[in-house]
Amino acid sequence: MKGIILAGGSGTRLAPSTNGVNKHLLNVYDKPMIYYPLSVLMLGGIKDIMIITTPEDLPRFREMLGDGSAFGINLHFKEQSEPNGIPDAFILAEDFIGYDDVTLILGDNIFYGQGFTTLFREALQNHKNATIFGIRVKDPRRFGVVGFDENQKVTSLEEKPEDPKSDFAAAGLYIYDYRAVQIAKRLPISKRGETEITDLNKEYLKGDQLDVQLLGRGFAWMDAGTHEALFDAAEFVKITEQRQGFKIACLEEIAYYLGYLSKQSLHQKGERMKKTDYGQYLMEIADRKHTEQYWEKIDKNPVLEMVQNE
Repeated sequence: MKGIILAGGSGTRLAPSTNGVNKHLLNVYDKPMIYYPLSVLMLGGIKDIMIITTPEDLPRFREMLGDGSAFGINLHFKEQSEPNGIPDAFILAEDFIGYDDVTLILGDNIFYGQGFTTLFREALQNHKNATIFGIRVKDPRRFGVVGFDENQKVTSLEEKPEDPKSDFAAAGLYIYDYRAVQIAKRLPISKRGETEITDLNKEYLKGDQLDVQLLGRGFAWMDAGTHEALFDAAEFVKITEQRQGFKIACLEEIAYYLGYLSKQSLHQKGERMKKTDYGQYLMEIADRKHTEQYWEKIDKNPVLEMVQNE
């Protein structure tokens, strides 16, 4: 399984904050936005990941994340010179994908919830052709809406319908087989001047090959692409971290519990950032003597939950 994070675009909805920086490098509370989608792929067990971004921003991502070895993963980078739509990511990543399955996540999407890691891993393990993720929203008319039957087989896809067939919106997380590349190449250009992910999903739907994984009550999905949404996401992360005592999307912590980083390496990383709460958190984890007892004290930490269920 390969992973792709689409982190391009012009970020016009976040201007003037994005006049000089890619929105995915902006902070969502205590860490860059790109950490959140990257953490989802890591928690899914995906180690080969490509970040697609603009030519001018690619060096900044490379400087921040390196080749991924600092987190025990393999990072690749690809330029997207024009915002040609989400499906364009598969065309750009054709050689990277090869004949593997691929998971794509939008760079400004944040997923959180007890049991999410287990649900995501099961979706990766059980998927056959194409799987999308649906989550209940208050006003589905503002979103791409997924209609489905009792077996979670998709029956319809509608973009911002006046009369929605369900209350579930399609979130920015998708799993496909390698055929997504060739399908993307055949897609028409929409009125917006780009190819549409809904059209790609409809191609799988025509062959009765599109499933939906529902994210039920207790899950949070945020698109941090506007000023208000970015503020709300930061506030959500802040409150959750402060009240529960662990960090969301802490890549070093995830890498440590997955066995990619040693305790010594984790402590050294924390030491380099010891003047920050983030660095102190890493050192605190590395200095714990009885990890098993720590697991018992924490009620379903999303990181530890996945490790314990291995």
